[in-house]
Amino acid sequence: MKTKRFDTRQITLAAILTAIVVVLQLIANYVQPVPGVSITFVLVPVIIGAALLGVWVGAWLGFIFGAVVLIGGASVFLAISWPGTVITVLVKGCCAGLAAGLTYRLLERFNQYLAVFAAAIICPVVNTGLFLVGCRLFFWETIQSWGAAAGYENTFAFMILGLAGVNFLIELGINMLLAPTILRIINLRKQKKNSK
Repeated sequence: MKTKRFDTRQITLAAILTAIVVVLQLIANYVQPVPGVSITFVLVPVIIGAALLGVWVGAWLGFIFGAVVLIGGASVFLAISWPGTVITVLVKGCCAGLAAGLTYRLLERFNQYLAVFAAAIICPVVNTGLFLVGCRLFFWETIQSWGAAAGYENTFAFMILGLAGVNFLIELGINMLLAPTILRIINLRKQKKNSK
């Protein structure tokens, strides 16, 4: 069985993307231009890493994203259930990166840009979907009280519209716009380098 080895450039790129994930998520943890809406670009380097370096690097970058969320962005949920928060945040991050990498690998033989566009969609879908599953499994009673206080009769409607809706749509739009654009720039640079 042949194993894939990483060369120095790939390890360096993975390290750079890891640092970018940390910085972008730290900014998202503490900067909210609209109260209650956390705008983050952090899934973009996760998608790019998954596309350029593979499924496991995507999962690693997703794990780092989750770890940084735990450090500063999950205090409300940690106060309710720290095991539930740790499981939810780390699993959703890893699975989002893993799903982006798998989606890219499945589609890249047909068209690289279709593959990265699909990965840019699936990454926030998995991230938000697993967040909602975690809310249902670990924080249900609290979510019900939050929904009632916000005027929602249906807790699931509150979860989708109140907790995840705006953030999800912003993340999805950012990913769909930036991930293919950044991959295009990287590929243009590679083509220019190879033509010399």
